[in-house]
Amino acid sequence: MALRAGQPVVARGDPGPNAVTRRQFPDLSLKLYNTMTGTKAPFRPRTPGHVGMYVCGVTVYDLCHIGHARSAIVFDVLRRYLEAKGLAVIYVRNFTDIDDKIIARAARDGIGWRDVAERFIVEYHRDMDALGVLRATVEPKATDHIPDMLALIAGLVEKGMAYAEGGDVYYRVAGFPRYGRLSGRRLDQLQAGARVEVDEKKHDPLDFALWKTSKPGEPTWDSLWGPGRPGWHIECSAMAMAHLGQTIDLHGGGQDLTFPHHENEIAQSEGYTGMEFSRCWMHNGFVTINEEKMSKSLGNFFTIREILDKSPWDRVVTAEALRYFLLGTHYRGPIDFSDEALRGAKAALDGFYDLLGRLREPEGKSEHGGGNEIARAAIEELERQFAAAMDDDLNTAQALGALHHARAEFNRALGKVVSTGMAQQAEAALTRHGQILGLEFHATRRGQIHEAAAHLGARTTLEAIGTVVGGTMLDGDVARLVEARNAARARKDWAGADVIRKQLADAGVILEDRPDGTTRIKR
Repeated sequence: MALRAGQPVVARGDPGPNAVTRRQFPDLSLKLYNTMTGTKAPFRPRTPGHVGMYVCGVTVYDLCHIGHARSAIVFDVLRRYLEAKGLAVIYVRNFTDIDDKIIARAARDGIGWRDVAERFIVEYHRDMDALGVLRATVEPKATDHIPDMLALIAGLVEKGMAYAEGGDVYYRVAGFPRYGRLSGRRLDQLQAGARVEVDEKKHDPLDFALWKTSKPGEPTWDSLWGPGRPGWHIECSAMAMAHLGQTIDLHGGGQDLTFPHHENEIAQSEGYTGMEFSRCWMHNGFVTINEEKMSKSLGNFFTIREILDKSPWDRVVTAEALRYFLLGTHYRGPIDFSDEALRGAKAALDGFYDLLGRLREPEGKSEHGGGNEIARAAIEELERQFAAAMDDDLNTAQALGALHHARAEFNRALGKVVSTGMAQQAEAALTRHGQILGLEFHATRRGQIHEAAAHLGARTTLEAIGTVVGGTMLDGDVARLVEARNAARARKDWAGADVIRKQLADAGVILEDRPDGTTRIKR
């Protein structure tokens, strides 16, 4: 469906497979910081129980870096939390698949520009899947929405908000007095500080391109103003309104997009519809590397792929540690990445997996244990602290703090012995809250590998563990692991013993514990 000039925009699409359609929560206690107002306020969707959110995606000409990871994870957690509260979320995250950088990459690699775009869309999904970022409900590509953009541009020209010059079309910034509200910049200040005119076609240095005449050899689409291609800013307005309507509930992205990209989105969208474009604007902070701005020239520019592939640990473990690290600072603040910080994140996760191993270990449990009341109180406190943190502008750092407090209390309860049922409740509480943050505290291979790394003595590298899990194991390896398990049991390290038993079972080695020691009964 293409937009026609002056036509009200009707959102298309349905909530999709990831949307939650459970009971409506009439009192949504979540408060979010709105960049537009500079204050925290209760988040109120237009339609109770339903949220339409749009987050600017990536320009697909290269692998994603750690800054992209932070933005993707922040809004993934917001979406997860909204759905956990029972809201149906339509999450739109776009791909910019036509851009100067894509065209330059295609020329450099000697392939078509579409091939470049499709290749890096696949690579984006590979990286985000590794980080546990859920697919968006809708993931539109800019080139699939050219008719929507053309209709929007035509409407702006008709209203006098844009003008055509020599095959190009520009937005008339002076015709939108509210320009600069989002970034806190006044129009007169921007005009005074504008650079010397570069493009003679512009009526004002602040005006920005909606449609550009294509250069020889570049991709083109037909338009009322001749063959060309869209400017960068117009695509997000067209895609957001096409899928979510003229006014959306929430628009997000990195702090670097506040000006000029989001400022321009507001101007062209509201100039077209005369309505508020987004009710709430969220922006995540920057990522630095060892307290310096990330830059290829400084040699401190890290892609997600580099971090996952060059880590001394298994990629699955590294990805979870990276996600944990990025959630350990409030999303609006800057965050400094370093190898030491990533090691700290992994160590924190090891503590959770150690606890989960103890909770899942059948040994050491009793219906008459004295730790049940401690564990029960810890579950109630976790529910309260976690919700309070997340409702306060998605404070994931405090939410992680609530999980750590619960971990300490559950360990204390285990020291006084808990029942099997209470251990299961504690495990369920940890996993349920972890999943909202995208931390998969499951009894899966991820957990087994992660736990094993902390308990296998000489075999401390995750690469070594990976060669054992599910593979052929030499008799010498079996003997060493059995010995390590016996030592763990002797010091009452039930979590460590259980981990080793699981690793052996994966390799077809079944053990039987007897009063006189451990015996191998199958291999």
